[in-house]
This record gives sequence, structure tokens and C-alpha cells, in this order.
Amino acid sequence: MGMDVTLQLAMYEQMFLIRRFEEKAIELFEKGLIRGNVHPCIGQEAVSVGVCANLRRDDYMTSTHRGHGNCLAKGADAHRMIAELLGRATGYCKGKGGSMHIADFDGGNLGANGIVGGGFPIATGAGIGIQNRKTDQVVVCFFGDGAANQGTFHESLNLAALWKLPVLYVCENNQYALSTPLHESVGLPALSERGRAYGISGVRVDGNDVLEVYAKVGEAVLRARAGEGPTLLDCLTYRFFGHFTGDKGHGITYRSKEEMEEWRARCPIARFRRHLLNTGIATEARLGEMEARAMAAIAEAAQFGLDSPWPSPEEALQDVFA
Repeated sequence: MGMDVTLQLAMYEQMFLIRRFEEKAIELFEKGLIRGNVHPCIGQEAVSVGVCANLRRDDYMTSTHRGHGNCLAKGADAHRMIAELLGRATGYCKGKGGSMHIADFDGGNLGANGIVGGGFPIATGAGIGIQNRKTDQVVVCFFGDGAANQGTFHESLNLAALWKLPVLYVCENNQYALSTPLHESVGLPALSERGRAYGISGVRVDGNDVLEVYAKVGEAVLRARAGEGPTLLDCLTYRFFGHFTGDKGHGITYRSKEEMEEWRARCPIARFRRHLLNTGIATEARLGEMEARAMAAIAEAAQFGLDSPWPSPEEALQDVFA
């Protein structure tokens, strides 16, 4: 049996929505409306959507400084997300978190994290909580290839393997830790091979193929729900833009033009779009309607954020964990 058609269409629309969200975030930043920098995940949409399509609302997730796509794929509301980017009171963190620290506890999002590798202990702790409660929830810990060399990575995977915790460690491997290519920081040909060191499954995935991501993550989720422990998934992808909005030339100083063009030709959205058309799952008209709907939704979300009030100064020390 093939994959559910309705789900495939929903996944495409969500990928397109994430792309448009990031384009709008860049636009708002360039107009001086977003403080600090934005780290776009354009080019990596298939990982967020393929992973989160396997999750229930009560499953957990931790994310990274490049986490907008993760948050949206887990069910976050674009209105509240843009409001948060703009520092407004209607944002997920009441304007205090900004682009890198969006959290949605009701939706299972335990928070994006500006600290590289900061999500590993949080996700692992959530896995312990699930095990103690004896539920069949799972946790996804998104991280970048640069975080794979942090001590928190090794400590967390070791404990998760030892205690068979229901955690999926998903590497959004976009080949660069800021400007350092993976081959200059890791001695193995594939990060997935590190799984063997902890006695867990390590899986390499084409992170630009949303159907492959969905299938491989689905297998790992089933194992985790059955009490069979964690999985390390290495999803190979690429960010089309620079490390952040201040990275002029979108990384051309440390990435060759040829490499960037090669990866852009492997765009996950264009690839999935061709699949939907070639298999007869969707027509140009149907996809056009979905794309227009996503663009309208982001335009509406941006206007909501811009129309939202600023938080009052008296709230500065409220909701602060100590």
C-alpha cells in the first residue's frame, strides 16, 4: 500500500508554508522590524515535516536556533510565532523569547534553544519522564551537525541507550556548523555511525526527500513507542541561505557557488512537487490553490503580529524561571 494521499498533500502544503514563513521573516528583518538575527531553515523543510508528520500532539520536541520549521511542523500557530519574532505580547513567549526561543508546551514543543546542543539534556529528561509515567509518548530532539560534537550529545545518547529511552535524536545535517564544513570537524564519513558506539540504531536519511524522512522516522517512532529505545537519525540536507540574516552572500565566503547551485537544484519542495504531479496525486491547479492558501495564511499572520501590542515594561520579570 502506498502512503496516504491526503497526508502527502498536507505535508506539501506545510513545507510550502514553512518556506513562505521564513521568507516573510527575512523580509521583516530587512525592514528593521525584527530585533536580533533570524536563522532561516529554507532548504531543510522536508526534515521538519517528515519527522513531525509521525508525531502526536502529546509527543514532545526540542529544537534549535534554526527552529521555525520544526515549530510549525509540530503544530505551532504562525500568528503567534510571527508575533514572537516581532517581540509582541501575543507571541508564544509574550515577546521575550524571540526567533531562537519559541516554546509551546501545549503542543509538546519544549522549546527551541539558542545554545548549541542545549536541547539534548531537555529531550533526554523528557524521555525519562515518559518512561516513569509509563506512557507511549516519544520525544524528538532536533539538532544540527555542529551540535554533534558537544558533550551534551554524548552524555545524552549514552543515558538514552542505557535506559532505552523513547527519544529520537534527529540531526538536521546541513553540512556546516556556521562556516565549518562537517568533514573538518568529524572523523567519520557519516554521523549515523556514531549510533553503534552507544549500542543504538544509527540511520542515514536523505533529508531532502520528505517521503524517505517520513518512512525512516516512522520506523524509529514505532520502536520507541514499543520500549525498544532511542534512534540516531542523520538527515542530510542543506540551508540555502547563510547561517543567519547577517551572513552576507548567504555563505558564499565559505561555500562554493557550484556547491550551492547543486543543492538548490535538489530543493525538497520542488522535488516533492514533481512527485505529486508525476504520480497524479495532484494537479497544477490543486497545488496552486494550496500554495496560495499558505501565502495568504502567512500574510495574515504577519499582519496579526504587526498589529499586536508590545508587552508592558512591568512584565519584564514575569514568567522567568530561576
